[in-house]
Amino acid sequence: MTPIPAGRHVAAITGGAAGIGLATARRWLADGGAVVLLDLQQDALDKALAKLGAAAGAPARGIATDVRSTDSVEAAYRSIAAVEGRLDAVVNCAGIARPAPSATMDDAGWAAMLDIHLSGSMRSCRAAYPLLRKSRRAAIVNIASVAALSGMPGRASYTTAKAGIAGLTRTLAVEWGREGIRCNAVGPGYVRTALTDTLIAEGRLDDGPIRARTALGRFAEPAEIAEAVHFLCTPAASFINGHLLMADGGLTIDGNWYE
Repeated sequence: MTPIPAGRHVAAITGGAAGIGLATARRWLADGGAVVLLDLQQDALDKALAKLGAAAGAPARGIATDVRSTDSVEAAYRSIAAVEGRLDAVVNCAGIARPAPSATMDDAGWAAMLDIHLSGSMRSCRAAYPLLRKSRRAAIVNIASVAALSGMPGRASYTTAKAGIAGLTRTLAVEWGREGIRCNAVGPGYVRTALTDTLIAEGRLDDGPIRARTALGRFAEPAEIAEAVHFLCTPAASFINGHLLMADGGLTIDGNWYE
């Protein structure tokens, strides 16, 4: 990684090797910052860093990190303290999707979803806290979902995890606000990522009704969600704290079902 010039702001992004996380990294770099991607697989990180231009000198690096492991997450942030020496923003994007009927969902499936989305976000926030409290513009953005506000059949573990992320966000905003750490969340609607493309291809997600229910009539692009995340991470949002910003194309407010 190219040494970070003085004053360059650093963001850590879990789930940063793809989708919203990678788009957020690209947006942060475009604004003159440096990024550290935290993701499970080193090969995915290597591909993401190549896309970001790390080999050509872009201030980006990756750390193989399992958000299910406290030791792994804490090691990642220790590395940031040692190498970058500062941290100004944390974006928690790590997540998976495993739709299953509630009546037949096993304990392992339920626990895995909460462990990655909800507990993983908490582990990341907690480990980042000592670094963030030293920043003059510290911000956390957790990725929630339209699922945080809706009862979605076949997705009990996912909706519970995302609702929990909204609650976690509010609590951290209150606890850490006096220390200058803002904590907000973004609630994306359906985003055209490799994950959603796979679910559609496997027949586990029907995109027709989703597009019909979304007021803008389409899925989001990852870059559109990244813009909302980036805004909340910057001083432009300096008095926004504990907020869930829905970036869902109008899905959660659409009342056309009444007609």
